[in-house]
Order: sequence, then C-alpha cells, then structure tokens
Amino acid sequence: MDIKRVELVLAGLVKQGILTEEDAKKHSDTVIKEKEPLVKYLVSKGIVKGGMMAHYLSHIFHVPFLDLSAFDLDSMPTTVINKELIEKHRVLPLYKRGTYLFIGIADPTNVKALDEVKFQTNLKIATIVVEQDKLAIAIDEFLESMEGNFMMEDLLDTDLDNVELTGGDQAQEAVAIKENDTPIIRFVNKLLLDAIKQGVSDIHLEPFEKVFRIRYRSDGMLHKVSTPPNNMAQRIISRIKIMSKMDIAERRLPQDGRLKLIMSRTRAIDFRVNTCPTLFGEKVVLRILDPTNAQLGVEKLGFEPEQKKLFIDALNQPYGMILVTGPTGSGKTVSLYTGLNMLNSIDRNISTAEDPVEITVEGINQVNMNVKAGLTFAEALRAFLRQDPDIIMVGEIRDLETGAIAVKAAQTGHLVLSTLHTNDAPQTLNRLLQMGIPAFNIVSSVILIMAQRLARRLCTECKKDGEYPDSALLEIGFEQKDIGTFTAYKAVGCDMCTNGYKGRVGIYQVMPISEAMKANILKGANAMELADQSKAEGVNDLRASGLLKIVQGVTSIEEVDRVTLA
Repeated sequence: MDIKRVELVLAGLVKQGILTEEDAKKHSDTVIKEKEPLVKYLVSKGIVKGGMMAHYLSHIFHVPFLDLSAFDLDSMPTTVINKELIEKHRVLPLYKRGTYLFIGIADPTNVKALDEVKFQTNLKIATIVVEQDKLAIAIDEFLESMEGNFMMEDLLDTDLDNVELTGGDQAQEAVAIKENDTPIIRFVNKLLLDAIKQGVSDIHLEPFEKVFRIRYRSDGMLHKVSTPPNNMAQRIISRIKIMSKMDIAERRLPQDGRLKLIMSRTRAIDFRVNTCPTLFGEKVVLRILDPTNAQLGVEKLGFEPEQKKLFIDALNQPYGMILVTGPTGSGKTVSLYTGLNMLNSIDRNISTAEDPVEITVEGINQVNMNVKAGLTFAEALRAFLRQDPDIIMVGEIRDLETGAIAVKAAQTGHLVLSTLHTNDAPQTLNRLLQMGIPAFNIVSSVILIMAQRLARRLCTECKKDGEYPDSALLEIGFEQKDIGTFTAYKAVGCDMCTNGYKGRVGIYQVMPISEAMKANILKGANAMELADQSKAEGVNDLRASGLLKIVQGVTSIEEVDRVTLA
C-alpha cells in the first residue's frame, strides 16, 4: 500500500468537504492497520459513493475515467491476465493496444496490483479509473466468460464419451470429424447435457466478428454461458450440423434438422435444430424437446381452480373446438399436449398436424407439415377426416382454408384443438371473423378459448417482501381495498435460483363461449365489447390472473407487468 497516495486521496476528500479531518485520520489508521485498499473501504462502507470516488480519483491522478456499464465486456482480452491475479487485485483488462495493456481499476493507489500485472504480462500498463460497484459486477461476468474460454483438452469428463447421439449420417461424420476434433465432440456433448440438466429450452450459438457466444434460454430469459475461442466456432457448428443431418458444405441458406440424445433406456431428448447465415457465420439455435414437459399434469400448469374446471369440462365435450392463444414461447404446446395426454386412451383415435412436431407421444398419430411437398395443415386435416378421427389437433390456424376445415370437423362430431396468435381470448373471435369464417359457424363450433402467458416463479428460498408503495400496487391494477391484505414479494437472487426466479408458471384467461357471448358474436360485436361481456361473466383477463399470482406469492409485480398488458 502506498501510504503517501492514501494520504493524498484523503486530504483531497477533506478539501472537497466530503470528509472531516478527524474522519480522514480515523480512516487512514484503519486501512493502514488492516492493509485494506482505501477505495474499497470507503465505498463498501458507504462513506463515499462509487461514482463520486471514481470521478475524484480520475481528476487528482490525471487518469481517464470509464463507465463500465457502457463498455462491451465481450471485447476484452481473456488470455492476457490469469484468473488468480484478477481475483486477488480486482483489476480488469479492458483492451490491448500494441505493447500497452489498459487496466480498469477502482483504486489507482494500489501500486502493488499494477506492478504485479506489469510483471506477469510484460506489457506497459495504462490505468483507467472505474466505479467500485460496477467493477465488482464486471469482474464476476468476465471471470464467468473466462471459464468458457477453456482449453479443449480440459474436457476430461468420461461421462461425455458414453452419450449416445443419433441423427447424423455416419459416413459423412467419419469423413468430417478427424481424430484431433475429439475435444469438439466432447464439448458439444457437454453443451447438450448441461442444457438438459439446467432445464433449458433453447441453446443459441452466435458467431460475431471478434467473439463466439453461446447462450441458454432458461425460464424464458437468455443468458450467456460460454464464449469459446472464435477459431473453434466453425468446427463446433459443423459438428452440430452433422449430428442433425444437415449439409455442412451449405452455409448460405437456412437449414432445419433434428437430433436425438439418448439419456437412458427410458429417456431420450429430441433437439430441433435450425441454422441461419449471418454476417460472420452461421447462427445455430437448438430447441430442446423434452417429452416430460408435456406430462406435467393439469395441476402444475398454474390454473386457478375455476379455470382448471372450465378446461377439463371442455376437453370432456364430445365435439367442438378449443383454441389456445398467445405469443411464441407462451406454453401453448405444453397446454395442448397436457390436454391430449388426458384424452389419450386406447378407445380414441387422436391425430395431430404440426409444423414441426415438437413432442412425440406414444398412442397419438403425429404428422409433420411439409409445405414443399404439398402437405399443409389443410391437406392434413382433409386426410384426418377420412381416417375415422375422434380428436384432432392442428398446430395453428393460419388461413381461411385451414380454419374452415377445422370448424367443419368440430361441427361434425370431432373434438378439435388448435392455436392462434392473438393477444387475448376475445380478440381470437374477431381474428376468426377477419379470416372470413362466418359468425354462425364460429358460434356453432368454438366452445372454449384460452389465452396464456408464462411468468417466472419467485424463488422460495430468497424472495422477500418488496415493501412496494401503495402507488405501485394501484398502478399494476390492484384496488385500494386490496392494499394491506397481502404481501407482494420481489426477486432477490441466491445460489438456488437465477436472479431470484426458478421455474415458470402459466397465467391464463379461460373464456367459455356462453349463450350471451354467442349472441354478441352474431350481432358483430367488436373485441372490446366481447371483452366486456367476458368480464361481466366473471372471466379474469390475463392481468387479473397475474394479480392473483402476486397475491399468492408465486411471482412478482415486475414479472406480471412484463408479460401482461395493463
């Protein structure tokens, strides 16, 4: 510790009126006695704010200041300084220019840290002052990315060799995968296994000009898990394309593929794979299709008791149409397959038309759409109707032809399940009318419409009372009489969760088509009028259902606000 620098900083803080001389003397004695860095001590104790301290140090030592929140951490050199030195001295290598290494540090009085970095790197050191609190966050993220920049030969987990993967062409694989690419194979296997263990829904592999980024989508949110060396990007992507029966020589056009990872005799996981050419290479996204996700049971979806009863009652009808609506990723497929699993029995003929089939279920006849070959939803529906069906599921009603055949099927003694992309249940009725389906056909076929969203569940280990002001509760949609009758929790974050959340829960609007609703449809009512009728019948909209989840302590105000409209 440079005592002269410590005294210089404290004297300046006294001169600025930030500290008294008595406090400065006390803090000086403490940091010298305990050998604690001055800046860390002052900021962590709340004596001086991090931003104020950083700007002040930049001024008195004549070194530049940088706001780390506006800095691209992915562009930082990851092999210049070892992990131990970064953790020991809390410094951050920002960028390298020739023989100069620019170091972000919150305490430029820590001469020992700068000397050790200079000695280890054999480079000239240029100091840049950053804020203490932002530096701590940036270092944690940087160290996490360094863990992704592993040496391929470090992958020595013998379990990776025992993973059985199917889907690739063995002859092509034998030519393309050389002996020295074994670490690539092991890395891809580990990537897939880790994603399954963590309950991930999608894997994104994204090549950029200077970095190759891998992200997982967990609980609906993307987060970075690794940044392998950029020169490994093409080899990793080629491995995945081979496994998915894609043409590794074709890099100019998007491709679709599929692979299966056999976990055990009783469990296999499918991956739907898509490539898309970007400016710096092919981006690959793998969707994890775990059949166990469709076997959650209706109790675990998140329905309120009345909503569950309405859904089950509709499934038990001998004929009619059930529509599920919501954006991509809102859990429509899981809801539909939960219903189909309840109906799946030896005495029923169930057929599905999907684009593509995401979850395979034994006992259900599933058909993949192939538009190039002429197999569309409409053609599949026509074929189903000639095969003595009891229950039909159509992946999505996209056009008048598909909608008209689905309506006809629902009117002629079949139970039809399908999806649309609309914001809520009442708007779905207007969408069908806009497609050109007559109102009298809608009222004679549709029996239930269910809109849904997925919100992240609060972690039960670390959630705490949010202590929200009344104004925040009123703004989200609560009434004055509700305030004080429940506790609104907020996310915190711990070792058991991700940023305070763990898992997801459905938020639903379950709207049966009542006689009064049918009358309004035949009168040509718009979506707002249908929504008013639905509300008058006691049907909660998505926001109201979300508020119930807040009252139950299941999710937070921020999540409900994120996934539902006011």
